[in-house]
Amino acid sequence: MNFAARTLNKEIPIPLYYQLKEILLEEIKKSEPGTSLPTELELCEHFDISRPTVRQAINELVVEGYLTRMKGKGTFIAEPKIQQDFLIVLKSFGEEMQEKGLVPATKVLGVEKTVCDEKISAALNIPPGSEVIKLTRLRFADNVPIVLVVTFLPFDKLPDILSKDFENDSLYHIIEKEYGYKIERAKRTLEARIATEEAKLLEIKKGDPIQFIQTIAYLDDGTPIEFSLAEYRGDKSEFTFELKK
Repeated sequence: MNFAARTLNKEIPIPLYYQLKEILLEEIKKSEPGTSLPTELELCEHFDISRPTVRQAINELVVEGYLTRMKGKGTFIAEPKIQQDFLIVLKSFGEEMQEKGLVPATKVLGVEKTVCDEKISAALNIPPGSEVIKLTRLRFADNVPIVLVVTFLPFDKLPDILSKDFENDSLYHIIEKEYGYKIERAKRTLEARIATEEAKLLEIKKGDPIQFIQTIAYLDDGTPIEFSLAEYRGDKSEFTFELKK
């Protein structure tokens, strides 16, 4: 990073931390992931500002995902997040990753027939205690774990689905091509959470941010066919919303 010719303007009303943040962001966009940031003291001395001012600029860039801290080593430019369209398009994880030039992979952690509780029955519009398939998958992009997904499917509508190859075929493809259904729409809810027991599988620390997304997918006749709970790594994914008036 080259800050030699960069200075802050102390005569204008724009906060100094924000000016520094913008300078850092420009340099981040020109540098490679993994590049180390100058120390807080070096930035203080170069820009003639206080340590809290420097820290505020860096903290905001860490929260926004541009920088990452490594204990005992320093602050580094973070790997870019995957720009996900999951909330505005209805397609499989594999399709979306391939479109972005990434190699998708799936590891099935479990698939079993069980009975549904009230939450699952309400989502799938079936009586409590009905038989459902519980499918747990860990999804990867370029060999990096991105999302842990637990999916519930109504067993009576998908006989023999326990025998399907969920590691090499998408769930939506199986539902539509092998069972003749048409998935028309989905309702998704996004919530910010912190990682707990799933942290180890996602290769992050407990307490790290995750994006929790609940999905109910519907067939063209309005019947719910899928209820999924997905936990995305907050440091690897960001989601796009497109609004039109």
